[in-house]
This record gives sequence, structure tokens and C-alpha cells, in this order.
Amino acid sequence: MLSLDLSDRLAVVTGGASGIGLATAKSLHECGARVVVLDRAPFDQRVAEIGFCRADVTDPCSIDGALESIAAKFGFIEILVNAAGIMERPLPIQRASDKEWDRVISVNLRGTYLCCRHVGLRMAELGKGSIVNVVSVAGLRASPLRAYGASKAAVINLTEGLAAEWALAGVRVNAVAPGFTNTAPIGIAAAAGMISIQKLADANAMRRLVTVQEVANSIVFLASDQASAITGVTLPVDCGYLVAGAWGPYGAPDA
Repeated sequence: MLSLDLSDRLAVVTGGASGIGLATAKSLHECGARVVVLDRAPFDQRVAEIGFCRADVTDPCSIDGALESIAAKFGFIEILVNAAGIMERPLPIQRASDKEWDRVISVNLRGTYLCCRHVGLRMAELGKGSIVNVVSVAGLRASPLRAYGASKAAVINLTEGLAAEWALAGVRVNAVAPGFTNTAPIGIAAAAGMISIQKLADANAMRRLVTVQEVANSIVFLASDQASAITGVTLPVDCGYLVAGAWGPYGAPDA
């Protein structure tokens, strides 16, 4: 029987104050894990059983201090979910700024690397642990999201490298690549006229957006013992975005 029992395991979710991170934190808790959210944004969801620690993932001192404090208070971190990340505006390259590039790379790539290094090294010492990095289909296909796509592609490569490096130490490292997901940033961009929800949905074979819960479900699975032989993979959760493009020259398939 398939059972995602994470009883008494300590899980840290970066970027867990909202969106995919929050849905993942709640799902991990529902599966029995002790969960601590790490974010620089306030955690006001009033989930009493989920802990919170404020930190900036781009700052080594901040992240090291926060993770050491969590470990000292709650024990060994056996599950790490790196969901902290930011988007960028889909602008022509001549209008894109260096400042925005640096900010996106710093949060999405540097932040993930710093958290993986701190927690993963301790996992390797103790011979067990699971890390799941949240990437994106933008890291697998070309798009106008140059900094975002590059940062996610780099995290995919980082995931594979760490999976190979820590495999014999009992640490699994995987990634989940969401497609267009119904999150607050998508809604804000649509309201500002920067994107069209309908066009995003139509780009997927299923003709709808992904939900945050669907992404969270995949993350929890990869973190669990049910995925014990899986490491170094990037799992698309995209409502068929990656496969839909191949149908373009032939027209959309019938329902």
C-alpha cells in the first residue's frame, strides 16, 4: 500500500510563507512531519503546528544562523525543500536590467546552493536525508524569462551534481519543475496585463494551469521513502506543457 508517512521527520521549507512553499509545508505536516518554514516574508497563515524562522537565503550568515538555530531547537533536518524563488518581468533583452538579473540569480540559484550545502553536508554526515529543489519548465525550454530560466536550469544541473556526489552517503537530491501554476504572482501579472491566463492555459496539453497542491503532492512524494530509489531527477508537473509544443504543426489534439 502506498503511504507517505513522514512521522517525526523534521522538514524545512524555504519560501514557505506563500504559494508552492506554503502548500508543501502544509502537506508535509499532514503526512506527519515536523515542519519549519524559512522565509524573509511574514508567516501569518496561523498554522500553529508549523514553525517559522525568518532568514534571507541569499545571505550565508543569515541562512547558516537560521538553519543552525532550527537544528539546535528541533533536531536533525531530514527533509529540505528549496521553494524560495522570485520571478522577473518578460521584457525584451534591451529593456532588461542588470540589477534584476543579479537579484533573480542571487535568490534562485545562490540561495538554493547555500541551503543545499548547509543541510546536505549534515545529511551526508548522518547518512540519510532528502532534498527537493523547486525549479521550473522555464529551465528546460527557451522563454523571455532569461534570468529566471537560466537560474532554474542551473539548479537542475546543481541537483544532478549533488545527487551523484551524495548518493553513497544516503542523501537523495531531486527537483520538481512546475509549469504555469496558479499562484499570486501569475494573478498579479495577469491583472497588470503582462500575461494572459487563457494563453498560459492553452499552452498546456491539459488546457489548464497547475495548482499549487499538485506541485506540493509531487514534492512530498519525492521527499518520502516511496521515492527511495529516485535521485537526480527533475520531475515536470506542468499539465503537459513540455509535450504540447510538438503538436503545434499538426493542430491541437481533439478532446
